[in-house]
Amino acid sequence: MEIKVNFLDKLRLEAKFDDFTVIADQPIRYKGDGSAPGPFDYFLASSALCAAYFVKLYCNTRDIPTENIRLSQNNIVDPENRYKQIFKIQVELPADISDKDRQGILRSIERCTVKKVVQEGPQFVIEEVDSLDADAQALLTLQPDAGVRTCIPGKDLPLEETIANMSALLASWGIKIEIASWRNIVPNVWSLHIRDAHSPMCFTNGKGATKESALASALGEYIERLNCNHFYAGAYWGQDIADADFVHYPNERWFQAGPDDALPDGILDEHTLPIYDPDGELRASHLVDTNSGNAKRGIVALPYLRQSDGATVYFPSNLIENLYASNGMSAGNTLAEAQVQCLSEIFERAVKREILEGEIALPDVPQEVLAKYPRILAGIQGLEEQGFPVLVKDASLGGQYPVMCVTLMNPRTGGVFASFGAHPSFEVALERSLTELLQGRSFEGLNDLPAPTFASEAVTEPYNFVEHFIDSSGLVSWRFFSARAEYDFVEWDFTAQGKDANAEEAATLLGILADMGKETYIAVHDELGAVACRILVPGYSEIYPVEDLVWDNTNKSLLFREDILNLHRLDEAKLDALLERLENNELDEYSDVATLIGIEFDENTDWGQLTVLELRLLINLALRRFEEAHELVGAFLQYNDNTVERKLFYQALDAVLHVTLDEELEIGDFEHNLRRMFGDARMDAVLGSVDGSVRFHGLTPTSMALEGLDRHHRLIDSYRKLHKARAARATTAARG
Repeated sequence: MEIKVNFLDKLRLEAKFDDFTVIADQPIRYKGDGSAPGPFDYFLASSALCAAYFVKLYCNTRDIPTENIRLSQNNIVDPENRYKQIFKIQVELPADISDKDRQGILRSIERCTVKKVVQEGPQFVIEEVDSLDADAQALLTLQPDAGVRTCIPGKDLPLEETIANMSALLASWGIKIEIASWRNIVPNVWSLHIRDAHSPMCFTNGKGATKESALASALGEYIERLNCNHFYAGAYWGQDIADADFVHYPNERWFQAGPDDALPDGILDEHTLPIYDPDGELRASHLVDTNSGNAKRGIVALPYLRQSDGATVYFPSNLIENLYASNGMSAGNTLAEAQVQCLSEIFERAVKREILEGEIALPDVPQEVLAKYPRILAGIQGLEEQGFPVLVKDASLGGQYPVMCVTLMNPRTGGVFASFGAHPSFEVALERSLTELLQGRSFEGLNDLPAPTFASEAVTEPYNFVEHFIDSSGLVSWRFFSARAEYDFVEWDFTAQGKDANAEEAATLLGILADMGKETYIAVHDELGAVACRILVPGYSEIYPVEDLVWDNTNKSLLFREDILNLHRLDEAKLDALLERLENNELDEYSDVATLIGIEFDENTDWGQLTVLELRLLINLALRRFEEAHELVGAFLQYNDNTVERKLFYQALDAVLHVTLDEELEIGDFEHNLRRMFGDARMDAVLGSVDGSVRFHGLTPTSMALEGLDRHHRLIDSYRKLHKARAARATTAARG
């Protein structure tokens, strides 16, 4: 994590990281003002807070109340060496906690990250740089031994060279990557989380059998998502980019709507139009991209190569964003390597969907076959030793597809987790199933898995598959666990040999799709100097239902974005019109406004936690529609999960509105005790909200210029780096 420090007045310091700001000072005896804790005080508090976090995590997963649990820490200083200290952490537990849980709570503190880092002894590297902002070194070099070349199936270059090349590419674009966390909870299963130090909303997770393969996985996923603009999907990119020579890619094309908002000629083709518009309801306005919001400019579409005949077909970027999410995108050392990864992902998710929604019982992989892969078997045994039964299944549906499945059962909670992996190699697909199972997860995290069900309608509901796509946390049918498999086990193999193995394997996978009657479309993204591609298989590789293009399109943000950002400037007529749109567009009342309008608000602000329901409440309040506002306050207090401060504000507002609406009550009779209960500052805000002197309490004014939205600007700064690099390469290519 990158922490930037600013020097303030006197001895005060300001540390900024992610969306947080921490102020440090020194006690008066050390020439400070005593206005904030000192740096060492924060260090001491961090270990106590970290210990308490692991206690809380342990208790939450076992439904143990923490109200009567107390924790304290004392540091005992060696009188002869003040840098030698004992941190003594004590926990007071209620009498009704079992001996087993008492020991479990104490063991949980042993897992404290701060404690482990201190015990390991961190290494400090202190250096001078010409410019902190210009220093974009990746900070994640593994420093392998000279001459080491680790080759794994599917990679056209050794891992060391792959990692070095990708790190150099990211640094050349001005992106500083930091490793946020590693996990290795069973043998031969590694995962990590990496992110942009400047824009931590841009992150990926990697997985692999080794630390190096997990890092290569995370970097590859990061580069694929940069090349495919996935990090910025749904976000508003600002007016300057909306009006630039290109918005997404230099080879994009813009299309104007036909008469009566008809789809323009030139987008999609005869094969795809019936898939995306089966009922003839799709209109041009549905396909305006939310990133530019530039409806006057038209529909921006990207070129894809149709594999059956090599023709170029233009797909609206809006359509891709709404239906495919991150499915079918990959980066690689070579294009063929990237294509194999893309196609493997597509098969993994499509076959997973067929199995789960069809409630298909799969054949077990025989023990003698698993024994051929001792490293994978060691990871599976590690889970079994922790008390998690593991089922290893052949998901190829009789050898048709290169897909495997590893399913974990949690007897402690009754939950299950079905993880799938795909690759032309049986071994690699099996390894991916296992590493995907534990990617970013702790043993405690396995306590949150849903229980299996016999309710077929719940399993086949479209958004259950979306949950499986996001983090494999969707429902699984009990029928999936039947010992009577619907297919025989096949020890399949789709691999090729030799230097062109990836190219041959890509051709094999494309051939399977062609034999199924599927048309495949490929876009190559090499505008940044990296090798990446995106593959679409209409009618097969979508994640979201095609109906979303009409009924739940991300560009509904265009109905709300400008007015919400200009909220404080709207007159009553415009507020009334905004409220009507919020009420008549079938929005989820508890969805967040940030996602609705594509703006990254600081999550720790009222804007960042604002829901559609709360926005409607505040608008009704501003319009002095107190009955409607009072009704929404009740709903907010009953269902909304918000900060303590915000809840207290609405509790006070609830009381004031109740008095205001009751003709027999006078606010003056209650104000004194309301102020004693809620405090003067909060009551001033509440009473001001009712008399009109305070509008939209807690929401700082902003506009389409995005002033004050630092988090969003950091996200767009990240995209501007890509936009600049693409523009430079396009200019160079045009010159010669």
